[in-house]
Amino acid sequence: MRVLVVEDEAALRETLAQQLKDSGFTVDLAADGEEGLYCGREYALDLAIIDLGLPKLPGLELIRKLRAESKTFPILILTARDRWQDKVEGLQAGADDYVAKPFHFEELLARAQALLRRSGGWAQPVLRCGPVALDPRTQDVTVNDKRVELTSFEYRILEYLIHRAGEVISKAELTDRLYAQDFDRDSNTIEVFIGRLRRKLDPDETIKPIETLRGRGYRFALQRE
Repeated sequence: MRVLVVEDEAALRETLAQQLKDSGFTVDLAADGEEGLYCGREYALDLAIIDLGLPKLPGLELIRKLRAESKTFPILILTARDRWQDKVEGLQAGADDYVAKPFHFEELLARAQALLRRSGGWAQPVLRCGPVALDPRTQDVTVNDKRVELTSFEYRILEYLIHRAGEVISKAELTDRLYAQDFDRDSNTIEVFIGRLRRKLDPDETIKPIETLRGRGYRFALQRE
């Protein structure tokens, strides 16, 4: 899943980025509201984490602009402000939740995962499709209750496919979720990762979890539970 962090405090921004990467996210960074607006407009995001006290363009105004442009990805506010009115204003501007500074990363991660789960229409924390189960909290993947070892990129692709189970996902869309803006992109690697996932999830080719739709992309074909 791809997340944008808009935070002007450099140390916090870099620390948060590394923690999110370690938790399986693809991360884009912005140091001010104007850069955050550009990223929100240009990148295929699943979630944005936005500080309210931003230079150039305040966080509230950034949120309002993104929502006015019909950007529907969940937004999680970071705020060091004590006034409850500021939190209410953030939610009214279009944010979905907030975390007050200072915060524990575990709380932020739990709130982020809950927002992603709800945006994908999932009610339970563990995502289950047929015999395949994925737990975003631990990054554990099992098939028929047997753990499957995945690389970081394999996990990211599978997580996105399961979040959107039943939908056709283009190779370009998967590439956007796999790489941040500062990476060299090669969409051919998607085919390699899909092939690896099929062999790991379905070595006997009995459940056929991932369909290829020629010229359109891929679909996680197992039924949600």
